[in-house]
Amino acid sequence: MPAPRTVLLTGAAGGLGTLMRGLLPAYGYDLRLLDLRGIEGEPDAIVADLADREALREAVRGTDAVLHLAGISLESTFDKILRANIEGTYNLYEAAREEGVRRIVFASSNHAVGFTPRPRGGDPLIPVDTPRRPDTLYGLSKSFGEDLAQLYWDKHGIETVSVRIGSCFPEPTSVRMLSVWMSPADGARLFHAALTAEGVGHTVVHGSSANTRLWWDLSSARALGYDPRDDSEPYARKLIAEQGELDPANPDHAHLGGHFCTNPPVWPH
Repeated sequence: MPAPRTVLLTGAAGGLGTLMRGLLPAYGYDLRLLDLRGIEGEPDAIVADLADREALREAVRGTDAVLHLAGISLESTFDKILRANIEGTYNLYEAAREEGVRRIVFASSNHAVGFTPRPRGGDPLIPVDTPRRPDTLYGLSKSFGEDLAQLYWDKHGIETVSVRIGSCFPEPTSVRMLSVWMSPADGARLFHAALTAEGVGHTVVHGSSANTRLWWDLSSARALGYDPRDDSEPYARKLIAEQGELDPANPDHAHLGGHFCTNPPVWPH
């Protein structure tokens, strides 16, 4: 499909949203920004809660697609997860349906399948159709989002690419992250592919760079036209010297979701 011109970027003030605000315009996107709080230097950004259905309708009106990054990105109480990630994502899809927006890129997470055992030795890569095994209420909300995307494709014809993001930071910060890291530049490449690929229906992809220590299969992402160019390996020696190799006997190292399976970080707000 031709590149969407105007894309609503939700969660535009967050860490990933800030990275994409800087990178996606180079692909020709006119970004309309939305977040719960204002964004310094962006006076036209929409300040709205995902619970505000009318504000969401106004925000999506006239856009060509939505990149949905908003919500809670760590563990929290069920009530907070329900409001932000479950009801909020539903409200966004309803606004898109009502306003005729036909493409959404949904920020899912590796934590939707976090209790999947990590590959070791000669194990095959984790396939994208591995059974969902959320490691937190946060991961459970991402599983809901993927099912919601499937429903809105089957029932309403809204296409979605659900991107199970690993860890998108300027550089990896842990030995585990060497296997699931997605460089910001590769993140922009993947989101661009997800916004422009033809006939995606509802497609689930794994979101990471082409890491030497990769744990999961990127074939469905590559099928969209994603061409990852980065690798975490240049950071490996320093991180391993500081933290040691992953220990199979350590519960934090046993599963794809890492310490989210045992002692997840809690949303501070």
